[in-house]
Amino acid sequence: MASLPYVTSSGNIEKALAGIKAAAVPEFVSQDFVKTILKIPGGSGNQMTTFLKKLGLAAGDGKPTDLYISFRNPATSGKAIANAIRKAYAPLYIRSEYMHELDDDSLRGLIIEETGQAHDANSVRYTFSCISALKKFAKLARWISKTLQIKKTRSRITVSSQFMSSLIPPILLKLVVLA
Repeated sequence: MASLPYVTSSGNIEKALAGIKAAAVPEFVSQDFVKTILKIPGGSGNQMTTFLKKLGLAAGDGKPTDLYISFRNPATSGKAIANAIRKAYAPLYIRSEYMHELDDDSLRGLIIEETGQAHDANSVRYTFSCISALKKFAKLARWISKTLQIKKTRSRITVSSQFMSSLIPPILLKLVVLA
């Protein structure tokens, strides 16, 4: 049974991510940075510091990671948070490779299966709220779906025509003969 990352006040996720985009890159993502610059006080600030590390935005020693830098770039921001979700909630993706597309009840059920917690446990509610808050910043469907379009089916590999057309010029695609 996995322990999935969460904070008890998921509303602070939006505040933290907006603050990260607005502030200069710090030397360390410390509790002082989170409380003073991101303006998340008290115990919530302590939780957020740890949460940002579990997302991979900060290394274990608190130094901002490449993912942190990518998140600050408007062109790569959505992909960076998609990567963070994929890393932090990897056990859920093992159970369902399309975790990001599940409806609310199915996602809660997946969290319950993975954690072994009761359906009404606070940790289930907090984890669900955190994933929902993060998904607002991520370009999940576009990025993750592209990585999952090649699937192994029995002993053959099938590839969607839409994915192939993005890799192979249309003129060459007509020459491919599928058995």
